[in-house]
Amino acid sequence: MRRGAGLLVLCLTLVATLLTACSDGEGEETVRLRVLASPDLAVLTPLLGDLLEETGVDLRLDTRADAETRPPDPDTHDLAWLSSDRYLRLTDTTAIRGVQRTSTMLSPVVVGLRPDVARKLRARVPGGRLTWADIADAAATGTVRFGMADPHHAGSGLAALVGVATAAAGTGAALRPEDVSCDRLRGFRSGQTLTADTGPALVESYAGHQDGADALITYESDLLALNATGRLDDPLEVVRPEDGMVLADFPLLLLNPARRAAYDKVVRWLRRDSVQRRIMRQTLRRPVNTTVTRDAPLREPLGNALFYPDRPAVVEALLADYGDPDRRTASQVVFLLDFSGSMRGARMAALREAFAGLSGADSSASGKFTRFYRGERLTVVRFGGRVLEERTVTVTGPQDLTSLAGTVARGGYGDATAVWSALDRGYRTAARELAADPDRSVSIVLMTDGENNAGLSYAEFVRRHQALPASVRAAVPTYPVHFGEADAGELRRAAQRTGGRMVEAAGSSLSESFKEIRGCH
Repeated sequence: MRRGAGLLVLCLTLVATLLTACSDGEGEETVRLRVLASPDLAVLTPLLGDLLEETGVDLRLDTRADAETRPPDPDTHDLAWLSSDRYLRLTDTTAIRGVQRTSTMLSPVVVGLRPDVARKLRARVPGGRLTWADIADAAATGTVRFGMADPHHAGSGLAALVGVATAAAGTGAALRPEDVSCDRLRGFRSGQTLTADTGPALVESYAGHQDGADALITYESDLLALNATGRLDDPLEVVRPEDGMVLADFPLLLLNPARRAAYDKVVRWLRRDSVQRRIMRQTLRRPVNTTVTRDAPLREPLGNALFYPDRPAVVEALLADYGDPDRRTASQVVFLLDFSGSMRGARMAALREAFAGLSGADSSASGKFTRFYRGERLTVVRFGGRVLEERTVTVTGPQDLTSLAGTVARGGYGDATAVWSALDRGYRTAARELAADPDRSVSIVLMTDGENNAGLSYAEFVRRHQALPASVRAAVPTYPVHFGEADAGELRRAAQRTGGRMVEAAGSSLSESFKEIRGCH
């Protein structure tokens, strides 16, 4: 009996020892939670020891590059801690439907510019307050080469893409499908020279290859932290675009309802003013508590917060247009321009003004998003009763746009209007270009002010179009611009047959009509 009693005492002692090892020092058991986390949250790891000591909750972060784009599994993780859950809420509502969320800190997506580039851009803008349109314009001309995380994986990259697209739409509201039906970000994307799957990886890549880009588009906190490392030849100037920013609120999500009590402990701890202040100084993110005074680098007002899209189709279109930044080919537009006698005078002046605007003369926000851009391939076909001239340039600088403007400025009008012969010529040009580069995006813009009275009939054009390879027919849409006395019915039928759409110029200027179809494909 004595031996049995001794064994019992020993066992109780071991159990007590184990319980003490799993307590928070106040007699409560330690609760270990598995947390799916964005890589951006790894910076908080030094604070988690204090969280454990003060609450008895042990957060084990499992950082994954696809944390914000792949639905979380409650059987694998108790919580999710993301820079943003907007994509998941929009595209896979069942995964986090009804899930409790708590914002833990704030950071807008902004632009970091090398000081010399920032000075150059500010000098061009009245008041020096830069917008997304100014960044897009500079990217289109090659003045700005930027790095941005891949929006297919990273919350910062997707937020940047949404921000730029919202600014391009110019509505001031959440993006609608019609706002992204034509890709107006090609000029902006032509300036991207650096990418990565995550925000931290992007920052690290830039720090090691500073000669490869002039700018970074990422969270404000990332830029401030990078500047503080002393690793940069020139600290980046943080630009908060005047036309608005998308804000990340770093939500903590409760995936496993059985862990509600521990989740509440963590949330209360994170939202303490003292902890919010520590988070601010550790991560350079803005506190969510308005009672916490922000440190000097974070006192700049956020300004206009941009709305996130509320329709999955919008995000899907943005990501499809963005494509693969490592395999990007420039697009080509074939302009078929009516140089019949009826275009003399005011109509030709309007056409030349439209081309000048697309070449950079249009300083409006919409003009900066729709201008010709570096690397774009442009073909101009002048026609009257027959094709008068065809010229193709690849934009490498102002001299190429000047050359193209010279083609449009030349006289040499025809005495008839061969609309369908010109469109047939456009498709033969497109077929030749696609044969040389099958990945190229090619579209045709047809501008005429009169009815067809020479060359091919519409029926003959249709027959020739049907004889083209299926790869050409499916890939090359036509966008007719209805102007003057042109036959709207036939132009509309041609657009429908080729997958494009007709634009009506009667109620607006030719410049606005050309801008409306820029980027369509």
